[in-house]
Amino acid sequence: MSPAVLISIAVVAVALILLLILRFQMHAFVALLLVSFLTALAAGIPPGDVIGIIQEGMGNTLGYIAVVVGLGAMFGELLRITGGAGQIARTLVRAFGQDRVQWALGLTSFLVAIPVFFDVGLIILIPLVYTLTKRYGRSLLYYAIPLLAGLASTHAFIPPTPGPVAVAGIIGADLGWVILWGTIAGLPAVAVGGVFFGRYIADRIRVDVPEYMERPEEEAEKEGVTTPSFALVVSIILIPLALILVNTLSDLALAEDSLARNVLTLIGHPFSALTIAVLLAFYVLGVRHGYSREEVQGAASKALEPVGLIILVTGAGGVFGNVLQESGIGDAVQGIMEASNLPIVLLAFLAAVFVRVSLGSATVAMVTSAAIVAPAIEGAGYSAPLVGAIVVAIASGATVLSHVNDSGFWLVSRFLGLSEKHTLQSWTVMVTLVGLTGFLTVLSISLFL
Repeated sequence: MSPAVLISIAVVAVALILLLILRFQMHAFVALLLVSFLTALAAGIPPGDVIGIIQEGMGNTLGYIAVVVGLGAMFGELLRITGGAGQIARTLVRAFGQDRVQWALGLTSFLVAIPVFFDVGLIILIPLVYTLTKRYGRSLLYYAIPLLAGLASTHAFIPPTPGPVAVAGIIGADLGWVILWGTIAGLPAVAVGGVFFGRYIADRIRVDVPEYMERPEEEAEKEGVTTPSFALVVSIILIPLALILVNTLSDLALAEDSLARNVLTLIGHPFSALTIAVLLAFYVLGVRHGYSREEVQGAASKALEPVGLIILVTGAGGVFGNVLQESGIGDAVQGIMEASNLPIVLLAFLAAVFVRVSLGSATVAMVTSAAIVAPAIEGAGYSAPLVGAIVVAIASGATVLSHVNDSGFWLVSRFLGLSEKHTLQSWTVMVTLVGLTGFLTVLSISLFL
């Protein structure tokens, strides 16, 4: 088939995914699989080969992502039940003081969201926002926006959260570079979208703690259980990130066959690094602070319940990407991208913005847009640092313009007691600033790669 026909098939495929999810309310997992089947047949792949391509795409994607997301979920649940996340919040607020409490909230949520999903991080930390609002009498948004910006930035930019892990797996990025660029892009995004915009919008929209979110008296703490220290919690959060980054940097600094590099490759692989962190969390955060082994293992099992759908949707995105590649559509997309003379980082960002605005879900937008641009990346021979930057560009595009088709929009609206109009004026503008700041940062980095 001609490149024009193949591109047309790809455009129709993406449009059909959007139609099935938005108009017919089909689950993203089923929609991606169904469209992958139809795309393969439309592109001329023999029917007998389609199942093999579907299976290959699912297996190649989930063989990596399922392990990382599963371990990350366990780590986050241990941090939650042991009070580690709350300890970070309380310590940073005390250290920064009232005048700089916004910075403390942004940094707290930025750290907490590394092992914890966005909605879980919000549920854990929102009581702190309520307390500060009542104590100091400012608009709820003054404290909530920096908190939300930190959660949104880390959720989008820094593994082991599912979005960047999924994109990295689909386009073949090194997680070490993703962590590095995601951190560099995420911190200014928190400052711009969280602290500075938070001050601006709080002066224009007065919001108090919603009555239906008034919390009852806390239950008595379990006897014999203690809360881990701030230093301990932060250390355990940073251990897997440090191991992964050191492994990535060792590829540049050490000889290929050296013993040191081989050891760092082993312990710095995301599988090993997260396993080490989870085992430490089991014992140091759990057993050492009064939880039984049965309680720790129960929490670990419970943590896996909500990640099943995320893993399946990610795998279906890998299937779609593999179909695009095997059908020749990927080569056609690559040709058009090369002919456009636009930087690949910009193209990846724009693709993610389109899917994000259409679909709503940031994770699904990341997976779908990664599948679209993956063939062009695979055939172009980009350096590992640049591919890592592309992941952050996709994550940035999938963060902007959250609106009524995004579950996060309604979650924030409920917890803050905002009308739809005020949610658009606050939350939607904030995530757009976060995404744009992250993109401009990583675009600047990419010019030197």
